Amino acid sequence: MPAKSKAQQKAAGAALSAKRGETPKGELRGASKEMAESMTEAQLEELASTKRKGKPEHVKK
Repeated sequence: MPAKSKAQQKAAGAALSAKRGETPKGELRGASKEMAESMTEAQLEELASTKRKGKPEHVKK
C-alpha cells in the first residue's frame, strides 16, 4: 500500500525509525505514534519507501 501524501510517507518513516530503535519511541507524536504501535516493520517500510514526487502534502479524508 503506497503512501497517499508526503505527510503520510514522513510519518511512516519516523515510525519505522522508532520501530528499529534508531530514535526513541517517546519522541513520536500523532500519526507516527499510532503507526508504530499498529503496523509491522514491513508495512512501515512499504509506506516509507513511497516516492514523494507528485504527491500532495496532505490528503483530506
